[in-house]
Amino acid sequence: MKENLQERCGKSNMSEKVLILRKVKNPKISVIIPTLNEEKNIEECLLSIKNQNFEKPYEIIVSDSNSKDKTVEIAKNHANKIVVSRKRGIGYGRNLGAKYAEGRILVFVDADTRLNFDTISKLYEEFTQDKELVGLTSIVLPYPISISNLFLFSFYNVFVKTSILLKKPQIPGLFCAYRRDIFEKVNGFDESLKVLEDYDLSERISKYGKIKILENTFVYTSTRRIEKWGRLKSIGLYLYLYSLYFIGVKDYLKKFKLYKPIR
Repeated sequence: MKENLQERCGKSNMSEKVLILRKVKNPKISVIIPTLNEEKNIEECLLSIKNQNFEKPYEIIVSDSNSKDKTVEIAKNHANKIVVSRKRGIGYGRNLGAKYAEGRILVFVDADTRLNFDTISKLYEEFTQDKELVGLTSIVLPYPISISNLFLFSFYNVFVKTSILLKKPQIPGLFCAYRRDIFEKVNGFDESLKVLEDYDLSERISKYGKIKILENTFVYTSTRRIEKWGRLKSIGLYLYLYSLYFIGVKDYLKKFKLYKPIR
């Protein structure tokens, strides 16, 4: 029998350390940030989440993969919960954070991403008004901003919108939100995938309802991978990986080793 999300994450219980720093009563939303050696970015990310105009209770959960820098120390100043595990993997980190979430809506944010001040209120409004909505993302802008980066990201935003229109949603893990009950029903992120685990989840979860993109707010995300690889290599590699995903060659995506963390 296929094990569920709680059982799968629970297997590493002996290696997990959970810190409850600031208890939130009946949070409507849980914001989960997976981290690994993100001391350069985590504080600005967390501040952008804390400084929202959302007036209902929500919690911030940092799911850390045993960082060796000051990530956890910095996160203690802002997060409500911190989960530390020796096991690595972006899919696992997100699932582990979801395991300790109490909100009915799960929001996943990468550590090098920052939210606009109204992002959480806008997404909550969408989920409240549309009961058939199961997941969403928003417009993504680059930082630092440049003409070339804006061009690339405008193309990417069109790609996401088009994928939703074609009923094959490709939602980025850098910022996405899902109803918790549906997220758990599909067993969360596929931890066996080294890359495109975010696209895989959005496609599986879309079978249970609508997926949208918020166009009345936005998030910023770092271009550090583009800067490290170069624009041509980045575009070529992403197209190559997506082509494999599109034709269903997932076994290769489970073994892909070039997509390593960039700090």
